[in-house]
Amino acid sequence: MSDYDVASHTKVRRIPERGHYDEETVHSIIDSSLICHVGFIEQERPFVIPCIHGRDGRTLYLHGAKASRLMAESGSGKPLCITFTHVDAIVLARSLFNSSMNYRSVVAFGKGRILDGEEKMHALEVVSESLCKGRWDKARQPTEKELRATSVVAVDIDHASAKIRAHEAVDDQDDLAGPWWAGLLSVERRITEAIPNPDLSEGIETPDHIQARVGETL
Repeated sequence: MSDYDVASHTKVRRIPERGHYDEETVHSIIDSSLICHVGFIEQERPFVIPCIHGRDGRTLYLHGAKASRLMAESGSGKPLCITFTHVDAIVLARSLFNSSMNYRSVVAFGKGRILDGEEKMHALEVVSESLCKGRWDKARQPTEKELRATSVVAVDIDHASAKIRAHEAVDDQDDLAGPWWAGLLSVERRITEAIPNPDLSEGIETPDHIQARVGETL
């Protein structure tokens, strides 16, 4: 795997040792995020909208209702900023000033284009598989009517950087002997169970590809 080129707008300046630009780190954070947040400017007003996504190489796929602002703007070729964030722990230092969070985050930049035809179907498969691997072949495929109502945008990532904090609380030397507790409140995001819909037809069991995600930590 290669690194993303470091640009002035992606270079991690605050605590630069937390910055990562390699594909493996960036893509692992993107792929384990259930949603992203897409930022764009419309009529000189900033918007940030959450969206489900999938990734294939250095291309992100976004999908939504054709009539939505998000799809119209993200597919227009305008510059986009897309972010992904995991919180792994609340960091409680002895001082409030040094309290923080352990996190994994990515900021990505690119321009989007509306997809059609085979590329659109491929993108929808990528998004579906990112939610639950194996689902594309185990659920009903989109109808023509559904496809007409849905827009899919491909965003080729031009630049991206990850920033990660993953360590204990760091306090000032003068505070170490103080009476205040310091440590981590660990945060875990995990798929806990598969809950069948109450209107399932009799005899339909939970498929293996769904059960495989139960217990998975994101």
